[in-house]
Amino acid sequence: MHDEVTKALWDVYSAGEKNNFFPAYHYLKHIQRLMYHAMLQSGQVPMEIGQRPDEDVDQVLKHHILRVAETSISVDTNIYHGKVVGLKDALKLVTNKDDVNISPPETVMPFKVARDVILTGNDTIALGSCPCRENVEHPCVTPDQPVCLFVGDPFASFLAEQNPKFRKVSVDEAVRVLEFAHEKRFVHSAWFKEELGNRMGMICNCCSCCCLGVRMWNMLGGAVPIIAPSGYVAEVNDDCNGCGVCAEKTCHFNAISMDQKDQKAAINLAKCMGCGICVDVCPTGAIQLRREPSKGAPLDLDALKSASAS
Repeated sequence: MHDEVTKALWDVYSAGEKNNFFPAYHYLKHIQRLMYHAMLQSGQVPMEIGQRPDEDVDQVLKHHILRVAETSISVDTNIYHGKVVGLKDALKLVTNKDDVNISPPETVMPFKVARDVILTGNDTIALGSCPCRENVEHPCVTPDQPVCLFVGDPFASFLAEQNPKFRKVSVDEAVRVLEFAHEKRFVHSAWFKEELGNRMGMICNCCSCCCLGVRMWNMLGGAVPIIAPSGYVAEVNDDCNGCGVCAEKTCHFNAISMDQKDQKAAINLAKCMGCGICVDVCPTGAIQLRREPSKGAPLDLDALKSASAS
């Protein structure tokens, strides 16, 4: 079986893209170790977990992280990027029953490379423990609460066969994982990576305490184009009673503060990524999302399919 999934991984790349096979092979087998090196590269102090791979493999992982870092400064060159999605749109990506091959426009994914959505009706889904959280000392969810989803073959099948931290799951279980993550107030994000065939391959459920992408976004003030906003922003209406729940507990992008003059929540629109967590936690229903053209368009699979068919 290992030979079959490895061959399928090799075959997915065109003749001119075969060089992506090697980073993908090691990335999928050693994603936890890859994130260890990513955290080191970003100046953090990750934990040593599990057994180290061979030194040659470790060097491949280090080299790949350096390439990710070097290309991340521009939307024209970035080979790793995420798109914040609401629960509804995340569920569409795992419950899709149609064959989909779409290149979202730049209004959805403002990146030049690695931004295709390629899904089939009965795609494989692999579930595993979050590699970011495995590398921090006190994660907000433990490895026995896996929330990292890979969608689509050959990547999901290869991961489930070659990485012991991942396994194949049904669509129903993937839905339950997303709903669990939503209840935990995590940010859903779809990730597009060059080594995953220039396509969306993962759905992460992120937090600001553990997840490297969110932490780097906040640390650098969005200066490095790692994550695209959902296409929405939060806004506060007159029902706000100034309780502060939204500011204290929910915003992973530090976009909510309390206006001392008005005694109401205030949204920093520049920081807001439109994840919608604050909408769910507000006890008075005083926060809602609105479409904001400056934040791009949502990664709405139904809308993308309709647009491509017209």
